[in-house]
Amino acid sequence: MRVLALTAGFMLGLGIPALAQESVTAAPAPATTATELMELGYDRHDRPTVPVTIDNAGAYNFLIDTGSQATVLSRGLADALALSDRQPVTLIGVASRLATHTVAMTGLTIGQRRTDVPRAVLVEGQHIGGADGVLGVDALQGQRVLFDFTRRTMTIATPEEARSSRGYEIVVRARTRSGQLIITDTQIEGVRTAVVIDTGAEVSVGNEALARRLRARQREKTELTDINGAVAYGHVHIADSAEIGRLRLTSVPIVFTPSPVFHALDLEDRPAMFLGMRELRLLRRIAIDFKTRRILFDVPTTEREMAEAWARLIEP
Repeated sequence: MRVLALTAGFMLGLGIPALAQESVTAAPAPATTATELMELGYDRHDRPTVPVTIDNAGAYNFLIDTGSQATVLSRGLADALALSDRQPVTLIGVASRLATHTVAMTGLTIGQRRTDVPRAVLVEGQHIGGADGVLGVDALQGQRVLFDFTRRTMTIATPEEARSSRGYEIVVRARTRSGQLIITDTQIEGVRTAVVIDTGAEVSVGNEALARRLRARQREKTELTDINGAVAYGHVHIADSAEIGRLRLTSVPIVFTPSPVFHALDLEDRPAMFLGMRELRLLRRIAIDFKTRRILFDVPTTEREMAEAWARLIEP
């Protein structure tokens, strides 16, 4: 039985349902207009990381989680920075809901681009792979974020700075819910499915509605450890195909588990899935444009590029 890691997190603040706060506050224009290029690191679960600073302190190692609504700080870092003004909040993970706190902070900066994330959620550092924090989509609003898996880099720019779609074979549109981009033009073995691109998940996770439609058999069992440290038990189904627009993936492992995250996004009763890093790393590049609600895919087209893609799965 494998133990897999996921960091997706959603907030229920002071008893108010997350979906009643329908949108995440968009970050203002960054302090610099220069496109920011950074080298990607990877944690032991093959999830991307970048250095950030907080009020000119750091750099600190943060996971980048496009599946998480909220930016997260480890309690150890918050204590070291003497961050106060803590307010109660409920953090929803893949396996659990947990009462915790948010903390006020200023000057969260990715490279040279300053964001406007006024509060972050506190979690235990061991539950985020020993990282100092997690960048959620609240830190990425209004930006185009490009992951280049061939060069191991991440680029952040405004859509105005990164106008071109040249080099991307496939472009799909998404809709927004609670700050998340949800792709609706997806077919999993012919079943229409809502998909969230999730760089914070080691593998793809599907809900029970999708499992029922696929008639997925409960074969290999696995455990999922979430951002709260809770464990969910699921079973693995190998989907013959997943089609996102014109992008076609084959033999896609999906872990099915009854997760409260799907309920938080109002996706509990329809087929839905978080697409994790195992599949994303097969791409050459993926750009997520939060302002124009587009996701751009650069796929391997030659035998050499395909070989390089499979090699990334074996050795990050």
